[in-house]
Amino acid sequence: MTGGEIAALVAAGAFLMLVLVLAVPILRLRHTVDAATRAINDINDRTAPLLGNVNTTILGVNEALGQVHTTLDGVNVQLAKVDTITGHAQSVTANVANLATVVSAAAANPLVKVAAFGYGVRRAAAARRHADDEREVRTTLKQRRKAARAARKAGQVAG
Repeated sequence: MTGGEIAALVAAGAFLMLVLVLAVPILRLRHTVDAATRAINDINDRTAPLLGNVNTTILGVNEALGQVHTTLDGVNVQLAKVDTITGHAQSVTANVANLATVVSAAAANPLVKVAAFGYGVRRAAAARRHADDEREVRTTLKQRRKAARAARKAGQVAG
């Protein structure tokens, strides 16, 4: 055998050793890949019903949202009616306020005049009563003075 043949034999032996050394991790890697494949298939089998349930739930939520939308539309219609009613009530309130102002202004002027007239009548009656009392006091004083003068004259004549 020649040196080239020996070198080729050594290279072939080294390659065989390399293949044997690499065969063990490759076989183990095959088991890992098989386990991963089984796990993926298992997850796939389990997620299919879950996704079906999620789909059913989403359909239920969409239906509920549709009902809520319909209800909100009804509420908005009722709120529009309430806004109209509120506007009318505000208009009526403004009209009543204006009417109250007009009635108050119309009734206030004559009421003030009647009150002033009543005050004047009371004042005049009080003044008249006071004048009558004063006249009576003056008359009494005059009579006393006359009596005192007459008594003095009588005392001078007698004296």
